[in-house]
Amino acid sequence: MDMIIDFPGGSRVDAHFRGHTVATDQPTVDSAPMPFEIFLASIGTCAGIYVLGFCKQRNLPTEGIRIVQRNHAASNGMVQKIDLEIQVPPAFPTQYYDALVRSAELCKVKKTLENPPSFEVTTTKVEMA
Repeated sequence: MDMIIDFPGGSRVDAHFRGHTVATDQPTVDSAPMPFEIFLASIGTCAGIYVLGFCKQRNLPTEGIRIVQRNHAASNGMVQKIDLEIQVPPAFPTQYYDALVRSAELCKVKKTLENPPSFEVTTTKVEMA
């Protein structure tokens, strides 16, 4: 899947793909999340998709379920550890707790981080119309 990244003005940098636009900004203006915040949010939301799918397949209620993501930084500011805590309401059946964890661990974003891709950055000249 190709994504087009452009610069709509100020410190904004937007990504366009599949008819969507993901807007980002830097904290000086703060009109949108920072790119790194979106990256971190993709981890928790991806895990959430798997938890939601698990519950829907078993007709389990999802009301009151949430995931709390805690991002722990090392002294150099890089994320060193990420905790995902799946919080469920008191009535949620305890026999599914471990299965919820296993579902969240299937997250494609998490698996990609565990087996990172290689990167190649290039520059090309494009004629403007």
